[in-house]
Formats: sequence, structure tokens, C-alpha cells
Amino acid sequence: MLEAWNLNLPGAEHGDAATGELARQSAVMRAIGSPFVADVLAAGDRHLIHAPLTQAILAGWPGDPAAAAVAMRFNAALHALARRNTPPVLGALYRGAHDDVDGAVRAALAAHDGFIAEWLHDAPQTNEVGRAAAILAALMMVRRRFPLPVELIELGSSAGLNLNLDRYAYDLGGVVAGQPGSSVRIAPEWRGSSAPDEPVEVAAARGVDLHPLDPHDPATCERLMAYVFADQPERSARLSHALAIARRHPPSLTRADATSWLLRQLDSPAPPGQVRVVFHSMVMQYVGASERRRLAEAIAAAGALADRERPLAWICFEWNAQRTAVELRLTCWPDGGTRLLATCHPYGAWIDWAGADEG
Repeated sequence: MLEAWNLNLPGAEHGDAATGELARQSAVMRAIGSPFVADVLAAGDRHLIHAPLTQAILAGWPGDPAAAAVAMRFNAALHALARRNTPPVLGALYRGAHDDVDGAVRAALAAHDGFIAEWLHDAPQTNEVGRAAAILAALMMVRRRFPLPVELIELGSSAGLNLNLDRYAYDLGGVVAGQPGSSVRIAPEWRGSSAPDEPVEVAAARGVDLHPLDPHDPATCERLMAYVFADQPERSARLSHALAIARRHPPSLTRADATSWLLRQLDSPAPPGQVRVVFHSMVMQYVGASERRRLAEAIAAAGALADRERPLAWICFEWNAQRTAVELRLTCWPDGGTRLLATCHPYGAWIDWAGADEG
């Protein structure tokens, strides 16, 4: 399972067809402060006629194009071309050498229709490490409840970059955590009450993905970089550093479907004196309702067997049911209580902490 932002935010009206999705997402991008991406998507919408293969795929898209993040696939394809300086007029636009967005995008569509169409077939790849700040804050809440090391189990790990979350440096609204000398520094805008200032010790970390990514593969790294918005260079730098850390400290990843793999993990006895933590971020939008139910049932069944020596926690960083907000939720066993810890920017740029207190 892979990560993406479906950008289905309040105030953005759905079009009647996927061919209007580029214009719709352009408005969303402008509203959230990515004007360059907004301009590229709007130009793409105006000049699709020059890319008949891409236009046909968008026109015939099955299902919800917002949930499938087709506009982000399109945007990443153009970014990938620009990073290759192909065509040169597009590369020059992305470097800031001119501002003829329409001309550059039109040239790219006309010359590279097949390349763009191919990108539309593959699900987005972001593996955004900015979300690690919210996961770490939730782990601090786990630590407050259970002063024990954690065993991390991630669903939909992609390249596994967030399995290395204890190797990054954090500033959570003035609460400093992680590795202070790390090249990956994550400092989201912190809103609400103070972050829980608790030490987090990771004893083990492993994850699963249907198509795990190899940070040693240059093509994989380039694909991940292309999915970062071109007008957010700080995210590009952070991703590059996280990939370098993953090459030095390869995450433990398994290629499998999440439900079967998780059932096997939960069937094995939890180590005594550790908190087993299942977590996922921006994954459930790609999982069908029946599989979501099976995952929840498997975790709840394992929770029913948890005790104070072998507790279980479940951290969710996902869209709410209405897709109007990304919520950070924590469930802990043996009591099974769930707390809404925060609402968050989908890429972790800000965290609005709800200040859940341990009862």
C-alpha cells in the first residue's frame, strides 16, 4: 500500500468527470499555498488536447479521481520530466528561468504524452517523513501510558522511511526530541496545547507493503522526489536526507498484503516489557471497506489479549470519514479506549494538538 494525499479538502467542489480534476485540484493547491503547482495543473487542464493518450485516460477514469489522486500523478509526471530537463523549456520553467507556464506545459504534453499517460497508471509514491512528527507525538502519549520501549509495526510502509523515525530530529512546538544531530529535521507548526514531552525508545521496527520501495534504487528515489511539490524545496531536501539514512539503516520491509501479514505478526507473542504499536499514515483511502474491517478486527482481537506487561497501541494518521480533516487517533489496550490526539496537515506541515490527557 502506498501513500498519497487525495486533496479532497473542504471548499473544493467535485467536477463531473476526471477531465475536470486537474482544474479542481489546481484550486485546492492555490488555497493551501502551492501556487506553482496550481499553475501547472491549470495549464495542464487547458492544454490536455495536446496529449490525447493522457486525455483519454482522464476522461475514462474509473471511480473517484480525487481518491485516486490522479492530479498528483499528473503533476509528478511533469515534475519528473522537468527534473530531467525534458523538454528544456519545461526544465527552465521549473528552475525559474521563465514564467511561460502554458507554453512549457503545452510543449511537455505534446512531446511526452506516452510518458505522462504511463505515470497515471501507477499509484502515488510520497512516503512523507513530515508525518513522522505526528506519529512520534502519539508515541509520546503511548510512553506516558506505558513507560516501556516500543515495537513498531507499520502498514503501507512504501520505502519504510517512517520506520526510521527515531533517527530524525524534531521540534514539536518547543519540545525537542529524536536525534539532535540528524540531517532530517522535522519542525511542524505546532498548534493547541503543548506536546507530551516523553522519551520514546524504539526496540524494533518492521513494516509491510504490496510494493515496497528500495532506497538504494536510483529510479525509485527519483520517483519519490518527483512526487514532492516543486515549490516546496524544504520537503525535497528532507526526503533526500531520509533516503540517505534509509540506505545506511535499511528498514525491515516485507512484500505482502497488509491484512495477512499483520495477522501473522499479531499471532506471535508480543515481547514482554514492550509496547507493540501498529501504525499507518494516509493508507486507508487505498484499502477497501472489507479489508479495513478485517484489519480493525485483527487489531481489536490482539488488543483483547493485551495486558500491562504486553500492551498494544494503534496509531492512525488518516482522513476522517468525510475527508474533511486528517486525524491522529490513538487506541491503547488493555482498556481499548480511543483518543483523538490531533488534526493535522496531510503532509504534517502543522499539527493541531488536542491535548488528550491520560486518565
